[in-house]
Amino acid sequence: MEILPTTKAFAALAHDTRHAVVRLLVPAGPDGLAAGVIAERLDLPPNSLSFHLGKLTNAELVRVRRAGRNLYYTANYPLLAELVGYLANDCCADAPVGCMPDCPPVINSIDTPCTPPRRRRQK
Repeated sequence: MEILPTTKAFAALAHDTRHAVVRLLVPAGPDGLAAGVIAERLDLPPNSLSFHLGKLTNAELVRVRRAGRNLYYTANYPLLAELVGYLANDCCADAPVGCMPDCPPVINSIDTPCTPPRRRRQK
């Protein structure tokens, strides 16, 4: 049985610490934050943060890059936008018109923020 990318992403977000990490990374922008900065701001021990960042990276919600000895994490903005769109489409599929007026259910358009996530190949 294949695990859908949405299931994997929502499972990763369904933990307070991981949710807090994503909420910290989204406003940090494309430069992201160093792991040490994340640990400091969330008052987490490095080994605990590493575990949670691994889960988020595995779910493709965050991306990591190395710069010297530091690891920098950034939010995966396209995937996060796809997840919001997926929720809007999935929740509004059988709902009356006006369920989410700013996000009409357009299933297969790349131009809308309401596009459901594309299936990603499992590694």
